[in-house]
Amino acid sequence: MAPVSSGMAHFNGYLTFCRMNFARRFAVRAAWAGGVWEAAVKMGVFNFWCTASSMFNPSREQVRLFFTEAWAKHRQSGVLTPLESMAVDWMLRHPEYHAALEDPDAVEADFPVEAGQTNPFLHLSMHLAISEQLSIDQPPGIKAAHEQLLASRDPHAAAHEIMECLGEVVWEAQRLGTPFSNEGYLDLIRRRITRN
Repeated sequence: MAPVSSGMAHFNGYLTFCRMNFARRFAVRAAWAGGVWEAAVKMGVFNFWCTASSMFNPSREQVRLFFTEAWAKHRQSGVLTPLESMAVDWMLRHPEYHAALEDPDAVEADFPVEAGQTNPFLHLSMHLAISEQLSIDQPPGIKAAHEQLLASRDPHAAAHEIMECLGEVVWEAQRLGTPFSNEGYLDLIRRRITRN
């Protein structure tokens, strides 16, 4: 993976939260709400867009349109591509996002974490990224770690555990200006296996 470049848009947003001594988890969420999306794209976290669709390094708007259009096709009983079908499966598990998926203005909307909002498009993108990682066991070992998580959690909860680890590793790489760490990512997931 290539090193993360500095000066990402909105990068100062989450540094401000860190300086204000908010909880680490809140700081990670703030980072994802800001410029770490661009960092994650550069690290290859969302490479499935390149192989499963016509998009390469998609913009925020392209990704949001992908989700809203896939949801509209689903609601109209249209024929879905494999990636759209996978996305719709995750959308169905998140009914709290349906209003945003049906709102044309949501493509341009901000979802400020300080207001307690979760970005539905980012959340769904991370679900897709993790699903792709599990399907090809990349990084090697993630599939086995996921199966161990499933021993004590339902599939959705296990996916959210992995998602928190993914967010933390991307945030750390962005903060330190280092490449994405596959070993660090897997280590965080494995630590959660034994956590009650």
